[in-house]
Amino acid sequence: MNDLLIARSQMGMSLAFHIVFAAIGIALPLIMCVAEWLWLKTGDEVYYELAKRWSKGAAILFAVGAVSGTVLSFELGLLWPGFMKWSGEIIGLPFALEGFAFFTEAIFLGIYLYGWKLVPKTMHLIAGAIVAISGAASALFVILANGWMNTPTGFRLVDGKPVDIDPIAAMWNPAAVPEAVHMLIAAYVSTAFLAAGIHAYMLLRDKTNIFHRRALAIALALGGSMAIIQPVSGDVLAQMVARVQPVKLAAMEAHYETQRGAPLTLGGIPDDDKGVVYMGVEIPYGLSLLSFHDPNAEVKGLKEFPREHWPNVLLVHYCFQIMVGCGTILMLVSAWAAIHVARKRTLPDSTNFLKVLILISPLGFVATETGWFVTELGRQPWVVQGIMLTKDAVTPMTGLAIPFSMFTALYIFLAVIVVFLIQRQIIRSPRMKGSE
Repeated sequence: MNDLLIARSQMGMSLAFHIVFAAIGIALPLIMCVAEWLWLKTGDEVYYELAKRWSKGAAILFAVGAVSGTVLSFELGLLWPGFMKWSGEIIGLPFALEGFAFFTEAIFLGIYLYGWKLVPKTMHLIAGAIVAISGAASALFVILANGWMNTPTGFRLVDGKPVDIDPIAAMWNPAAVPEAVHMLIAAYVSTAFLAAGIHAYMLLRDKTNIFHRRALAIALALGGSMAIIQPVSGDVLAQMVARVQPVKLAAMEAHYETQRGAPLTLGGIPDDDKGVVYMGVEIPYGLSLLSFHDPNAEVKGLKEFPREHWPNVLLVHYCFQIMVGCGTILMLVSAWAAIHVARKRTLPDSTNFLKVLILISPLGFVATETGWFVTELGRQPWVVQGIMLTKDAVTPMTGLAIPFSMFTALYIFLAVIVVFLIQRQIIRSPRMKGSE
């Protein structure tokens, strides 16, 4: 492995690890606030216990996310000095705002954790709401910076250097809102379905446990509703990519030839040399319709672009297919639950439904991870689309295999700790009996 590949691998591993905790930091505070709000509204102590236990889980995961996020911030400067030197003045604002949101989240999480009997109940709930809002804001500002890397705006190029810099315009680049909405919804879906799967497993062992029944209802309501609306945000994001990153779209769909009425290819094995996809299933006019809402629209193929500017088509195509497949499964199960609730006015708790929920519960995070692979790998070989190549941004320092190995060991160690602590929280969950 050369140093460029090692640097990319280390950054990719760090992002893949951190994004799990970032997503949970977005969604879990909202879930605990819903539980506390229901406690204040109904006086039911089950909701009180839920809110307290979810807040403890949020604290554990927040601490690990803070460590992995700190590592990422160091890696940006150490591994990619060329990128930070060139773009720091442009995207420094969203990173500064992210730091402000992070510290706000930390402060109010402390108030929430230790203020149950020290502050009025309403103020305590407001503190939790601030944790939920600041967690989402923290992720939002990072996504705005990432959107700028995909669709750079807010400056003019003069002799290869940025001038007339407008940080606000850079933040609100064409990819900003579509990426942010899609990622925030993905965080709610991923976290809620993982929580639903855990409580479904516990409920399958003891269907009379009201604690897990209430927890499942809250998690499934959030995850299910978000999973059903996620395709809408995905559609908006895909249209943006089609307009401003056509080579990424072509890689996502393994689309080699420019054509009108382009078909949508499901699965298959892309062959870059021959420009074909073997064993793929084609849906006539599907790609043109999804990309431009016009079955006869022209979709540019990979052959329109220099071969050296192609991303890894095989990886991008497969990651995109996995993301869409996982999202579709979650949406269908959510529809199943919604239909059951609409017809019978009760939470679906049949053995079959609970087993399916357990089985699909990790798919939200699988979709989130593969979606970010598409975003990042689909932009290659550029670190800033169309302006700076990744190879020009990497550090000249050699021997990157050593920190790569050290950080890999750190992430494995943190993962073991998280699993141990969360498992203790689940095993010690109360066995509250009751019925709905």
